[in-house]
Amino acid sequence: MAVNSMRVLAVQSSYSHQWLINQSLFVPQSHHLLILLITPQAWRMLSRSFMTPDSNKSLLAYTPMLHARMFSETPKFREAHFQPLHEPLISHSSSSTPHEPSSLFLDGNPSLDRPLFVQFCANDPGELLHAAKYVSPFCDAVDLNLGCPQGIARKGKYGAFLQEDQTLIYNLINKLHNELDVPITAKIRILDTREKTLEYAQMVLKAGASILTVHGRTREMKGHKTGLADWSVLRYLRENLPRDTVIFANGNILKREDIDKCLEETGADGVMSAEGNLYDPAIFAEAPGKGMEGREYWRGKDGEGGWRMDAVLRRYLDIIHTHVLRTSPPPRKPLYLPSDPIPAPADEMNINGKREQERGEEEPAKKKQKKGEKKEKTTSPNLIAMQAHCFKLLRALVGKHTHIRDALARSRAGDVDAFENVLQMVEKVVGEGIREYIETEGGSYEEELERDERFKAAKAKEVSGKGIEKELDKAEMDESSVETVKNCKRPWWVVQPYVRPLPKEALQKGSLTLSKKEKAKLESSVTALKDENGKGKVEKEILGNGNGDVDENREREIVEIPKEGLVCG
Repeated sequence: MAVNSMRVLAVQSSYSHQWLINQSLFVPQSHHLLILLITPQAWRMLSRSFMTPDSNKSLLAYTPMLHARMFSETPKFREAHFQPLHEPLISHSSSSTPHEPSSLFLDGNPSLDRPLFVQFCANDPGELLHAAKYVSPFCDAVDLNLGCPQGIARKGKYGAFLQEDQTLIYNLINKLHNELDVPITAKIRILDTREKTLEYAQMVLKAGASILTVHGRTREMKGHKTGLADWSVLRYLRENLPRDTVIFANGNILKREDIDKCLEETGADGVMSAEGNLYDPAIFAEAPGKGMEGREYWRGKDGEGGWRMDAVLRRYLDIIHTHVLRTSPPPRKPLYLPSDPIPAPADEMNINGKREQERGEEEPAKKKQKKGEKKEKTTSPNLIAMQAHCFKLLRALVGKHTHIRDALARSRAGDVDAFENVLQMVEKVVGEGIREYIETEGGSYEEELERDERFKAAKAKEVSGKGIEKELDKAEMDESSVETVKNCKRPWWVVQPYVRPLPKEALQKGSLTLSKKEKAKLESSVTALKDENGKGKVEKEILGNGNGDVDENREREIVEIPKEGLVCG
């Protein structure tokens, strides 16, 4: 699976490597640690469902980034974002005091969700410690996010916007290193130079971070300016930090094959995937062997394939039913295979996903919501994140089948019936797509490739600020998004990564505009783009709720936090 066997590592903290082995964080076998980042518990379960029992031991998951101040002072916020027990978290409890199995719910449940790191953003050591003590009994470590590049992080002074205040960063980490009963880890972004990044990493480790995760992009690299992560900086850190330093690599992980490549080029001890996992939750799993595909995995005539979108979406909804709602999933028919008989027209789904023959006079009409009547909003983080997760998972499919995109857009958090409707529509079109592929002997997919705009360009060109056209050299073409798309592209019914255009390509298309200063900088480096006006998607929360956690005499304060589903890394 990886090029080298797992090294036995000691960490720069009071926690020995043997402690990490005992907690199942490191398994000294013939592969490295795999890490999926910042996803709600149901999605973490979905990702784990594709792994074997043995490989699951090497899959470490992180929670979404939690705002430490909101988490420590607002019970409602805690309940809406972290659910380890059936009852709300109202006080700190000791990690050494086990909870009754019957009281355990989702987050950090030993039977469902371990190993797990809980990730916070913070700018006050006391607030971070107070928040961390709530979660420490239910996780294997607490992680400080120093990588979030969103505009809301700039405004709130957390994430990557703390990197100018390294004294504060030291104090945040050191406070938890000295006073928390589980390890503290940290995730950073690279700085402008290798030397500055090395000094930054050394400070984080000196403060007491047990594990260092490094995202190979700078703070400015996001959105259309994302560009490629620089793995050479991670290799530089590996060669210049003490050999017992545990390093996780992050960035450029689009598909399963990228994991081994990253381990080899960086020398890291583990590989983290954030966005890649959101588009393909099976990114860490091995593909079934030829002839073993079953109904969930599709393989084309060229031998390439992937997990079917209808199968993955069905697994996801079954997890929502079983573990979040604690109900049985609805009865389901087997997913379509080309060897199955073609269903009669009466059995076909209509656009609303209802079987026509099941709709008769006996079926009660759906009650219409009264005008002005407000439907109660769900507070479950797993239900709130469903729509965002489904849009990423189904990106290639809904781009072709816009009626499914529209149905998904109308699906509201907590309305699982609406998502079941989307699933039925997805199952129908996936079956049709596979059937057409078989009947045309792959011709339908070849036609799709011919229509792809990013494949049509035989040569990529850039226009300089002076209007002079220059052809990109071959080395640059090899790193372009066009080449990456060719390697990642699969039929629309198969889960697949989303490949962002590189900054130069986005500039050519007009989707990215730069200032004169930025254009000059782009001439010398694709990966050094200045973002002047980045804004993240946010929602507002009221600090405290009058339940005794906050001084009632203190004025209520509004805090802005990233919305559920937003990847901050």
